[in-house]
Amino acid sequence: MVHGLLFWVEFRIDIDIKSVGVANTMLVKQLSQMSATQEYLNIHCHRRWSHGLELLSLDTAEITADAEIGGFYSLGLHPWFMASQDIRQALAKIAARAHDPAMLAIGECGLDKAIETGLAEQLPVFQSQIRLSEQFAKPLIIHCVQAFNELMRCKTANRPAQAWIVHGFRGKPALARQLIRQGFYLSFGKALRNETGYAGQALAAIPIERLFLETDADEASISEIYGLAAKITGLDVKNLQTCILGNFKRVFLHD
Repeated sequence: MVHGLLFWVEFRIDIDIKSVGVANTMLVKQLSQMSATQEYLNIHCHRRWSHGLELLSLDTAEITADAEIGGFYSLGLHPWFMASQDIRQALAKIAARAHDPAMLAIGECGLDKAIETGLAEQLPVFQSQIRLSEQFAKPLIIHCVQAFNELMRCKTANRPAQAWIVHGFRGKPALARQLIRQGFYLSFGKALRNETGYAGQALAAIPIERLFLETDADEASISEIYGLAAKITGLDVKNLQTCILGNFKRVFLHD
C-alpha cells in the first residue's frame, strides 16, 4: 500500500540502442505491410487476435521481469491491482522491462473512483508511471473512471512530452472535446455497440487525428469495432484504417 507517499524514484536502465533500432525496423516493416494489406490496428487488448498489429495490455501482476511476451505490448500497474502488489517492485518491473523495444507503452494505468483503493493512494502510483513514460519516451495508456478532472489536472501539472491515450472511452461529447483540447488521444471499443450511449456521439465529436480503436477484454473482433466506427465517422473502413495507422505512426514513431 502507498499511504500517501510519493514515489520520486529515478529508474536508470541502460537501453540497448541497437536493439531499439532493430525493433523500430520491425515495427516499421509491419506497419508497411498493414498499409499494403489493409489490416487492423488494435491499440489495447487483453488477448491476441492475430488480426494486424495488436498492443497486448499486461499488468505487472501478470508477468515476471524477464518473461518472454511475444509481439508488441504495454505494461503498467493498474489501480485495480495495486492492493495486491508491492508498489516499488511493480514500478521497478516496468522500468526493468522498458529496455524491451517490443514494450511500446506504459499502462494501462490511471485513476478510478469506483474502487476501494482511494485516490490518495492511486495518485502517487500514477505519477510514478507518468515519470517512467517520460523517462523512457513511451506513450501512456490510461484507465480513468469518474476521475477526469483529476486526470486533466495531472496532465496540466506534468506537461508531458509523451502522448496520453484514454482507453475505452464512453463519456459524453463535451468531455471528449475537453480532453481533446488538453491534448489527449481517445480510444473507443465495445461501447460503440450501444446506440443509446454516449460513445458514438463522443467519437463523432472528435477529430479523426486523435482516434484509436480497441477490443479491450471484449469478445468483439477489432473488425467489428472498425465497422461501427466507420459508420459513425462516415468513412469507409479502408480510409479509417489509414487514418488510425497515421495516428499510430505519429504517436509511437514520432513520424
